[in-house]
Amino acid sequence: MRRYCEQYIADDLKKKMVFLGGPRQVGKTTLSKNICQNNSGKHLYLNWDITEDQQTIIKKQWLSNNNLIIFDELHKYPLWKRWIKGVYDARPAEQQYLVTGSARLDVYKRGGDSLLGRYHYWRLHPFTIDEPLPNILVSEMYARLLTVGGFPEPFLNPDEREARRWRHERFARILQEDVRDLENIKNIQLLSLFSDALRARVGGLITLSNLARDLEISPKTAKTWLASIEKMYIAFAVYPLSRNVPRSILKPPKVYFFDNADVLNGDGAKLENLVATTLLKRLHFIEDNYGYRTSLHYIRDKDGREVDFAVLIDDKLEYLIEVKLNEDAVASGLKYYAEKLKPKNAVQIVGNLKTAYENNNILVINPCEFFTTFAPPPWINKDSDYGG
Repeated sequence: MRRYCEQYIADDLKKKMVFLGGPRQVGKTTLSKNICQNNSGKHLYLNWDITEDQQTIIKKQWLSNNNLIIFDELHKYPLWKRWIKGVYDARPAEQQYLVTGSARLDVYKRGGDSLLGRYHYWRLHPFTIDEPLPNILVSEMYARLLTVGGFPEPFLNPDEREARRWRHERFARILQEDVRDLENIKNIQLLSLFSDALRARVGGLITLSNLARDLEISPKTAKTWLASIEKMYIAFAVYPLSRNVPRSILKPPKVYFFDNADVLNGDGAKLENLVATTLLKRLHFIEDNYGYRTSLHYIRDKDGREVDFAVLIDDKLEYLIEVKLNEDAVASGLKYYAEKLKPKNAVQIVGNLKTAYENNNILVINPCEFFTTFAPPPWINKDSDYGG
């Protein structure tokens, strides 16, 4: 089964190295092996988590006629950047390298000279309703995303009991292996409680000082832990839009989880999280493939007016999006900021809406129809600037 970015990554491998980041168990290894199978030459797969492969990697023991070599979890090698730079600079002309990892490969600066100009960076996301899959209706995809989440194993075999077991085991491995190997965090148990507290606050403002007080840690530690959770692709923070927002004030972030089933605080929060992850997946694709700068924000001002999401592409406000589970009357905050900021599109996504309609240039629509019909994903049309 081909993922949405697979062909784009295969094309980029002909030009430079490719670094592929993304959450643990999101399908990076499967995607990498698919690229191998579609590659006509010889290939080699090496995984840093396998002891025998570690020695092969360190000693650089492979044939010069391997035209594609995959280094999985290479970022766990402390000197990996210096090492891969040396390998790349001395490589045979036709040899390609794909480096994958369950952490943000663009932020780990450990070891050596800059790799600037030597690689393209891609981020793989879980399934969303706008990534077509054979024999699964969009409505069924939507139902699965709200119950078992979009990671391949639970999504493709949607048993809720097994999904809970998978999720528990996955998070334990992240804490025991990834965080231990890459972050200087001593109290892993408290980090787990910190993550649980964030899960129960999806869609709300996260005041780190309050969380720190509840867990009896310092605000600085809470800030560091949030950064670590982001590096591990567990969750991501969305910060307020302040440019051209009247009476705006500095606000804390909102936090959303890459695994939609991680959300603990109700169906409305799960829907908002699903919209957030779908938007971020699109924005990362636009950055990784087209090179535009993108950002995802929310709006809230001193008068209590708010909009769940503001989408910027190359510093242009493309979308204002409000998310509701049932209520289809256009939110007052969306009305106000649609008039004030004049985005290219103003949309209210309503989870249980049957029929879409427009109200003063604001589209009210359900998530399935919006993400697959009204705003098709950017990976569908290679010839457009960023799809849709």
